[in-house]
Amino acid sequence: MAEQLEPISYRPARLLDYISVFFAYIGFFLLRLLPLDFASNLGGKVARFIGPHIAGATRTARNNLKMAFPDKSNDEINEIIKDVWENLGRTGVEFAMIDRLKNRITIDGEDYLKNAGKNGKPTLYFSAHLGNWETVVMSPVLYDVIVNAFYRAPNNPLMFKIFSKRAHSGELIPKGAPGAKRAFSLLKKGQSLGILVDQKLNDGIAVPFFGRDAMTGTALAEFALRFDAPIIPVQCIRENGANFRLIFHPPLQFEKTGEREKDVATIMLAVNKMLENWIEQNPGQWLWLHRRWPN
Repeated sequence: MAEQLEPISYRPARLLDYISVFFAYIGFFLLRLLPLDFASNLGGKVARFIGPHIAGATRTARNNLKMAFPDKSNDEINEIIKDVWENLGRTGVEFAMIDRLKNRITIDGEDYLKNAGKNGKPTLYFSAHLGNWETVVMSPVLYDVIVNAFYRAPNNPLMFKIFSKRAHSGELIPKGAPGAKRAFSLLKKGQSLGILVDQKLNDGIAVPFFGRDAMTGTALAEFALRFDAPIIPVQCIRENGANFRLIFHPPLQFEKTGEREKDVATIMLAVNKMLENWIEQNPGQWLWLHRRWPN
C-alpha cells in the first residue's frame, strides 16, 4: 500500500470537528462488532426510513430524477428515492468494515485490470457513485495491481486518517491542484489512475447528461490524450445486500481529430452516455442527492 498524498487543510480544526471525529471512531468500533450482513441491512433500513425526510437532499434527488426520467410517475420516483437512501446507508456502514468486502466482490472482465500498465503505458479507469463505489477502489488489491485513485478530501480535516484507512493499492490523491500535479507525475511514470467522474465540477465543461448540459470534469480525457492511455469503464452493481459485481468494460472507443478541445468533449460525451446506461439499469443505486445540473 503506497503512501497517499495528504490534502492541504484549508482551515484549522474546530471544536465540532473534534466532537465529530470522536463519535466517528466510536461508531466505527461499534459497527465492527456486528456481522457484515446485519450491519449493512440495518444501515440500509434506517437510512431508507429517515433519509426521505431530510428535505434538502431529498428535494435535490426528486428534481434530478424528474429531469432525468420525465416519464416516471411520482410513485416510481418516490421508490427510487427510498432505494437511493438505502444504498447510501448501506455504503456508509460498509465503509467501517470495508476490509470484509473482499470476499463479496465478483469481477467480470478482470483481464482489463490484471493487465494495467503492462504495455508500459498507464491505464485510466473511470467509475461513478453507484452501488458501493469503495469496492472499485479496493478491486486492484485483489490482483495485486497498483492503481492510484482520486478522492474528495473530507470537510473535517481530522477525518483524513479514517478516510485513508480504506483498502487501496496505490496512492489516494486528493482532488485539487496539488493532487492533479501528483497524478500527472504518476501517469508520466506509467502508473495507472482511477477517477469517479459523475459529480458536478464548476470549472469543467458543459456536456449533455440525460439530455441536459451538466458541468463535467475533463481530467480523464485530458490525461488520456496526453499519455495515449486506454480508458476502462468500471461499473459497480450491488447484488443481494452486501455483495457486489464489478464489470470492467472494454476500453472506450473514440476517434481523435487532433483538436484537443473537440476530442476532450467527444470523450466526455461518450463517458456520460455510458454512465446514463449504468444508472438506467439501477437508478436506485446512484447518488442522486447531489446537484448535478444547473438550477
